Amino acid sequence: MHSPNNIPFLDLVAPHAELEQELTAVFQHVMRTAGFIGGPFVDGFEKAFAQFCDASFAIGAANGTDALRFALIAAGVKAGDAVVTVPNTFIATTEAISQVGALPEFVDIDERTYNMDPEALRRYLTERCERVDGKTVSMRSGRPVTAAVPVHLYGQMADMDPILELAREFNLIVVEDACQAHGAQYFSRKENAWKTAGSIGSAAAFSFYPGKNLGACGEAGAVTTNDEQIAKTIRMLRDHGQAKKYYHDIEGYNGRLDALQAGFLSVKLKHLDQWNTQRQELARQYNQLFADVDAEVIIPFEPKGSKAVYHLYVVRVQNREQLQSDLAQAGIGTGIHYPVPLHLQKAYAHLAYQPGDFPVTERITPEIVSLPMFPQMTSLHIQTVTQAVRRSIAPKAMSVAGH
Repeated sequence: MHSPNNIPFLDLVAPHAELEQELTAVFQHVMRTAGFIGGPFVDGFEKAFAQFCDASFAIGAANGTDALRFALIAAGVKAGDAVVTVPNTFIATTEAISQVGALPEFVDIDERTYNMDPEALRRYLTERCERVDGKTVSMRSGRPVTAAVPVHLYGQMADMDPILELAREFNLIVVEDACQAHGAQYFSRKENAWKTAGSIGSAAAFSFYPGKNLGACGEAGAVTTNDEQIAKTIRMLRDHGQAKKYYHDIEGYNGRLDALQAGFLSVKLKHLDQWNTQRQELARQYNQLFADVDAEVIIPFEPKGSKAVYHLYVVRVQNREQLQSDLAQAGIGTGIHYPVPLHLQKAYAHLAYQPGDFPVTERITPEIVSLPMFPQMTSLHIQTVTQAVRRSIAPKAMSVAGH
């Protein structure tokens, strides 16, 4: 247990200490059976995770980037296509698009949720694309736009109803990047029902990187889908294109989920609902304690039709560097997700985007900071963090009040 005066940004030790006996039993079973690849641990986890996501199928992968790449390929994205996503995400989103042979193109985000803005997507499709031989073609690249990848960032789902409506109108595949949203939910007004991340698009990609809400003890990922053919294709893609051993229907990849990680994930999955509930309660406490300084600390916005799972608790402040310095001196860890939007990264200089192309993303990027968030935090930890934040912003707050 951390002292209230020394709070890490993320604690990966405590949950593994709590589950050590169960995790050790998984390790011993794998060692004693030499069942390292495939087998009952992988099958069992895939069934359980599909059920958790309200999806028909889950297919394990080596990591979240593989999962997204496989999902795009299996859903029908081809080399030479363009795929639209957001610049406010980790580069794995666009790496997966590029690795398919497609070109990432961007639309701006909603300033309140930091997720894909459906209106920005509409403007992109109607103003920056044209219809050519029945296809939606990007005027920027001349490529057919065949898919959209909304990213459920920080643990909150994008506004999927209007995104799916645009996808139907413009014949786009929708693949969810759910790598930060294990268990998040969205109320579909169209279907009058709550939908779980991973159950809405043609397919969805999840990462089980150790710091995720559901994290492996190493690298791991999965794709969920309700489409049996997509599931079948992904099973081949992850295993060298094999329909059965040494019979290769397609050229694939080496991107399997190994049995040890699947076993660890099966143990942790049983606790995920409770961990997510704890995160939601911690976020509620943060929000309450920041309520009277909402001009200086912009807290996460959670729409009425959303149940976020707070993979990250991200606030916006004017003097981020000073806040991070003050919190570090107080023994409190922070993070930034993400400091440079993708369209301005050196890796994508060849795309020739310019500063100002995505003003909302560029406005929030220098202001966002992630505060400590992990299920083992206590109310005392939350109070300590919020008090330290308030002390840091106090001079500015007082000057604003005096003015």
